[in-house]
Amino acid sequence: MTAAPSPDLLQRRRIGRSIVALLVGFAVGAVLALGTDRALQNPGIFPPVGTPWTDGPLLIAAAYRTLYAVLSSYLIAFLAPDRPMQHAMLGGAIGLVLCTLAAIATWNSNLGPHWYPVSLIVLALPPAWLGGRIRVMQLRGKAIAL
Repeated sequence: MTAAPSPDLLQRRRIGRSIVALLVGFAVGAVLALGTDRALQNPGIFPPVGTPWTDGPLLIAAAYRTLYAVLSSYLIAFLAPDRPMQHAMLGGAIGLVLCTLAAIATWNSNLGPHWYPVSLIVLALPPAWLGGRIRVMQLRGKAIAL
């Protein structure tokens, strides 16, 4: 006969799954964003690495990064062991901190207009909420269908 896992073990497993959900969500978002950047640099749509960016390419980048943030947040919520919205918003909050630190670090680097890093900060939480909301609505739909 097998003994039931201790509450402490179950809590550690839940925390581990939460960390994995966040790491997978961030990894997918980063791979998609960097991959799209590279794909758009090859034909010359985006400037080469190290060259300042102009408004047009940055607007395109802000748009697809926002979409990827929704997808990443959804993935975090999907993989979360419980409380999918809280996990998605935690991912958004971490993104907010990282975008703020990146903006501070690169502010005087002449990489492009300052509106872009500010937009990444402003757009950190709304896509996280949307990704989490989509997952919560999915789960409620499944509960209703049962």
